[in-house]
Amino acid sequence: MNSVRPVSPERLPELLRLMPKAELHIHIEGSLEPELIFALAKRNGVALPYASVDELRSAYAFTNLQSFLDIYYAGASVLLTEQDFYDMARAYFLKAAADHVVHAELFFDPQTHTARGVSMETVVRGLHRACVDAQAGQGISASLIMCFLRHLSEEEAFETLEQALPYRELIVGVGLDSGEVGNPPEKFARVFARCRELGLHLVAHAGEEGPPAYIWTALDLLKVERIDHGVQAAKDPALMQRLARDRIALTVCPLSNLKLCVFPDLAQHNLRQLLDAGLAATVNSDDPAYFGGYMNDNFTQTFAATGMQASHAWALASNSFEASFAGQADKRKNLDSLAACFETFS
Repeated sequence: MNSVRPVSPERLPELLRLMPKAELHIHIEGSLEPELIFALAKRNGVALPYASVDELRSAYAFTNLQSFLDIYYAGASVLLTEQDFYDMARAYFLKAAADHVVHAELFFDPQTHTARGVSMETVVRGLHRACVDAQAGQGISASLIMCFLRHLSEEEAFETLEQALPYRELIVGVGLDSGEVGNPPEKFARVFARCRELGLHLVAHAGEEGPPAYIWTALDLLKVERIDHGVQAAKDPALMQRLARDRIALTVCPLSNLKLCVFPDLAQHNLRQLLDAGLAATVNSDDPAYFGGYMNDNFTQTFAATGMQASHAWALASNSFEASFAGQADKRKNLDSLAACFETFS
C-alpha cells in the first residue's frame, strides 16, 4: 500500500484497535497482573509484602527505571513451577488476541528465576507450551527471546547462555535489558558474539534512559538487528540518518516511557518525529501490567495525544511485521491482512 487514504478522527480509534499487529517488545514477567501475582503466591505459599491487590497496584508509581525494576523483581518471586510460567504467558496471549496481535516475540529473564533456584527448563518449557497453545487457540504465532540482565556480569550471561543451550531450538534470539544507565552495551560484546555464532537473532535495549552512544555501540559492537526503545536517538541527527537508511527497527513503548518519566506527557512523545524521519518505529507495551496498558491502549492513547493519523498507523503496523523474526511467508500473510483491514476503512 503506497498511500493510505485518510480515516476520519471518529473512526481512527476503531482502526487502531482492529488492525492486525505484531508485538516485539513485551517482557512476559511484566505482564503479571496483581490479581495473578496474588493467585500464584497463594498457590505456591509465597509471602508478599503487600496486603492486597489494591495495595500492590497503588505501589506502581515509578520515578525512573530502577524504581520499577525493584517491584518487577518482587512480583516475579511468585513464579516457581512450569505451570506458573504457562499461566502467566497464557494470560498475556488472551489479552494480545483481544487487541488483534497476531505475532508476538516474548522477552523473558531467566536470571531473575535461576537466581531463586528455578531451573532454565522450568522457565522455557512453561513459556514455550503457552506459545504453542497460543498458535492453536488464538492464531498468534509466538517465539521467545532470552534476555541477559545488564546489571549483572558478562560471565553470568555466559553461564545463562550455557544453561539455555539444551533448549536452543525453542529460543529465537537474545536481548539485553534491566538497568541501562551505567551498563553500556559493550559490557556484553563477547557473549553477543557467541550468540551470533549460534545463529540467534540479536536485539538490545538502548537509548531509553541511556544516551544515543549506547545505540551506536549496540549496533557496532553487539551487531543487533533491532533497538529496543531507542527514543534518545532523536538527540543525534547522524544516528537518526543511519537508523532510517539501514531500516533498523525501534521497538518503542509509549506508555512505558510516560510511566518511567522518559517524557513528561504523551503529547511530547517523539514517536511521530521518529516515523516522519523515516525510521522503522513500532509500538509495543513493554511491561503492560505495570505501565497501564497493553497494545491497543498504547496505540489509542498515543495517537490521541500526538495527532498521528492513519498513515502513521499503517507505518507502525507494517514495520512491526517487517521487523519481526517471523518467516517471510508469515510476514507476507500478515501484511496482506493489514492491507485488507485498511481497505475496509477507506
